[in-house]
Amino acid sequence: MESDIRADVAAALDAAERARAKAYAPHSEFKMGTAVITDQDEIIPGSLVENVSLGLAMCSEQVALFSTVTNSAGRPKVLVLRSPRTDGKLTWPCGACLQVARELGGSDMMIVASDGSRIETAKLSDLAPRLPAKS
Repeated sequence: MESDIRADVAAALDAAERARAKAYAPHSEFKMGTAVITDQDEIIPGSLVENVSLGLAMCSEQVALFSTVTNSAGRPKVLVLRSPRTDGKLTWPCGACLQVARELGGSDMMIVASDGSRIETAKLSDLAPRLPAKS
């Protein structure tokens, strides 16, 4: 990772942790926060928002990604997640969140997952190589 990106990711991890603290997760208690780094060097946070009707919940990744559009913050280039582990492994975006990231940021978007002590990165196209794309 380049040093500029490293500094941006460190700042985004801090933003994701702050967003995680704001997550509304009374049903699962699985607090998750995200931050998107855009091509305009903006960092846009998002928090998980649950609902007793599961289909009405919104993942933190989607909140952050949609907020880049709302705030005219530019094209997402890095998606940074901060959450507890799932089954002992770092938590990565679900398929729906990867599809939204693909639509708004493209297949080259970098995904960063962290539990607060460990950090891993992957290219979106490596996590979901066959997502539909606009022409």
